[in-house]
Amino acid sequence: MANTKVDVVGLGLNATDTVMTVREFPALGGKERVVAASMQAGGQVATALVTCRRLGLTARYIGKLGDDQAGRFQLASLRREGVDLAQARVVKGTPNQFGYILVDQATGERTVFWDRDARLAVQPEELKARTIESARLLLLDGCDVEAALVAARWARRARIPVVADLDTVYKKVETLFPYIDYLIASTNFLPAVTGHADPFKVLENMAREYRVRVPGMTLGREGALVYEAGHFYYSPGFVVETVDTTGAGDVFHGAFIFGLLSAWDIGRTLDFSNAMAGLNCTALGARGGIRSQGEAEQLIATGARHVNPAYRNGPATAKRRKPAVPAGSKR
Repeated sequence: MANTKVDVVGLGLNATDTVMTVREFPALGGKERVVAASMQAGGQVATALVTCRRLGLTARYIGKLGDDQAGRFQLASLRREGVDLAQARVVKGTPNQFGYILVDQATGERTVFWDRDARLAVQPEELKARTIESARLLLLDGCDVEAALVAARWARRARIPVVADLDTVYKKVETLFPYIDYLIASTNFLPAVTGHADPFKVLENMAREYRVRVPGMTLGREGALVYEAGHFYYSPGFVVETVDTTGAGDVFHGAFIFGLLSAWDIGRTLDFSNAMAGLNCTALGARGGIRSQGEAEQLIATGARHVNPAYRNGPATAKRRKPAVPAGSKR
């Protein structure tokens, strides 16, 4: 199976979440009744790969799962989605990574409490080069830095683009940067790493100092900002009825990969990714609202946007892209 060609291979996290909805967050030391609770499959790379599968791409997951109920739940969810699991490993006597997610019913915003057993870490010597080299694209979240670095080097050698979804400052994560082609990080990640608060300076710094081809950041409901070939591209997020923001960034990355492998330009890719992320927020759970390409393009064509003038009216080099044109339409 390691030699089977796939569109995308992902090395990184999976998690099984207990999602609890409350009417509103209580003050510190207070109490609040849980409106609803459910078990949901999640995890950065795992959810992005599921998004890719639902958009019609083939996907392979490299990672470890526990042998408890949560691990079995996660494994079954990936198997149902048709993700290639030949390089996924179940670790005996180990709990799966878990998350307890509190969702504020009034806003849809979530707070995550999580943990991951050290035995779930992927070691560099456990990887196989052909597993990476037989894919069209590599996705990383940087959680197991040494293994991610080996995989990224193999991808660079094979001229396979590397996409990274980084939101946690892991030890030595900066060693990955020179091997990343598309680094779309969370809002707070790059300022923490670079020491720059200005998002425009942050992205310029990543391109200049680390030679990241396309550095960018997701901005929550305000969309995404990227820097490519000396220009900034800002795509505002879409106005939706938010139920739960869990997994929005993961779905964004899955949609972003779909756009890249479809050879779309960066503007259309960002609009599509924002639309898919926004739609996912309309249902509970990290994968609860993953929609079709057609539904995302309908939102692009008709939806209102959360435009932030600070990003739209950025430096003189900034460009505001027109909304993406649905597939089949004349450009």
